[in-house]
Amino acid sequence: MQKTLIAALLLAPSLAHAQASVEAFYKSKPIDMHIGYPPGGSNDVYARILAQHMGKHIPGNPSIIVHNTPGAGSFVAVNQVFAVSPKDGSVIAIGAPTTAIDEKLGTQGVRFKTAQLNWIGRINSLVNIVMTWKTSPVKTIADAQQREATLAGTGAGSTVSIYPTVLNNVIGTKYKLVMGYRGSNEAMLAMERGETEGHSTSWEAVKAANPRWIAEKSINISVQFALKRHPELADVPTAVELGRNDAEKQLLAAVMAASEVGTAFFTTPGAPPERVEALRRA
Repeated sequence: MQKTLIAALLLAPSLAHAQASVEAFYKSKPIDMHIGYPPGGSNDVYARILAQHMGKHIPGNPSIIVHNTPGAGSFVAVNQVFAVSPKDGSVIAIGAPTTAIDEKLGTQGVRFKTAQLNWIGRINSLVNIVMTWKTSPVKTIADAQQREATLAGTGAGSTVSIYPTVLNNVIGTKYKLVMGYRGSNEAMLAMERGETEGHSTSWEAVKAANPRWIAEKSINISVQFALKRHPELADVPTAVELGRNDAEKQLLAAVMAASEVGTAFFTTPGAPPERVEALRRA
């Protein structure tokens, strides 16, 4: 008991000093938030909501300045934060939940080490879907295994591209990605215009941007990329369920684990631990 009390008394000044230095740092310095996507998508909306409130819960109450840094499926933003941004806790960012998978697979454009980033926390898990427009003959996974369906794509490292490609390679769907769209809003517009038959994006993005499509049954949802079915998509199979044997199910489950990463934020490697902890608490 006495030893514990002595240890606490010795530790208290250092903790107080750390707290004071965190407050002094953030009182004099705003935080830059880099969003690895164009404006208007679900990740952009979630990040901006967080930016409005997070500073109130950080010692020193810093303002948070939002920057959209899209490109290469969020790799531009992740690479920048990993290698270029100040390593002092003044930068936070959001990228694709599949960054660890991309790093492991050696995807072109990866110049970061996921495990070296300081992960702060997540807002929610994300469920991605494949949807096709009502006029497309490809309405189910069985249809997609029989005939080609074009999907509007964004960056090579984004879930928009990775998930359908995984299905092609594992269960034999014939999705053809038409790349070059700047973000999911632009890609969904392309689908509605008939430039492509469909698109893969988050269920939240569809609900936020085009709720009338759901009400009017303008889209067919053939699969959800998650480990378990979303309550609002109870009749739509998960990618894991589509595995035809244990090996395929295990492979798909490993990739779909990224859905549990969801809307996750991080700061640079090497940021001072007390500032990282302050960001996590906030």
